[in-house]
Amino acid sequence: MMKDWNYDNEQWTKLPTYLKHLPLFTRHVDLFSACMRYVWSIFLKDIAFNLYIRLQVKGGSFTEIYKNHPKLLVISNHASHLDATSIAASIPRRYWLSLYIAAAKDYFFTNPLFTFFSQHCLGAIPIDRKDRRGEAINLIIKLLNELPRIWLIIFPEGTRSKNGKIQEFKRGISIFAERTKTPILFLYIEGNADLWPKGKLLPKPGKLVIHVGPVHPPGDIKMVYQAYKDWVMTINPEAFSSTEETERLEVGNDDTIA
Repeated sequence: MMKDWNYDNEQWTKLPTYLKHLPLFTRHVDLFSACMRYVWSIFLKDIAFNLYIRLQVKGGSFTEIYKNHPKLLVISNHASHLDATSIAASIPRRYWLSLYIAAAKDYFFTNPLFTFFSQHCLGAIPIDRKDRRGEAINLIIKLLNELPRIWLIIFPEGTRSKNGKIQEFKRGISIFAERTKTPILFLYIEGNADLWPKGKLLPKPGKLVIHVGPVHPPGDIKMVYQAYKDWVMTINPEAFSSTEETERLEVGNDDTIA
């Protein structure tokens, strides 16, 4: 059951202004957001990822996972703007009110249209990537600790891959998992770089496959990365860059948080 928030208490008054609109804090009374999420789910699941992009889900059952794991960090490879929405489209809509996306404030909350979409359709948690006070880490840890149910989509590479290959993980995912004792669900998106590679304006029609993997316990980032790599290699042995390829890639900024 969703916790009732007392908007006059210290917890509410200390929130930064740009967080107070989040469905996280208003969803239990915000029928408008709930309706928008439902309308968006119809477009996403029944039209975009059914007719234009043919989405297929392989592997584990989200229904069984949801029964056993009310709180999860949902991670996957990241090579396309399709990634977050395709993951959402793969998850049954009855679980969407527990689904959140960690998203960059300077990308998803840059104008009224993006803000409206991020707030009411994505359930995006705005993260200020330029903040040096640890606000993003503290916010996510607080959500994972206090919400009774939360599946948080997060891309541990920290940026979209430039060549479609999976890069090493940033340590944020392990910080969140270890400090809150939250397990990690492995997903692998196959075909994302082909349909909407970095630098292209719009996605191409085609087939996209999401592989649902194991739920991994919290652990050191090297251990999590190696476990994820071992699993993905059973699906696509060419998913990872060689050492030489990795060294040639430049580090850039993107629209997600790790």
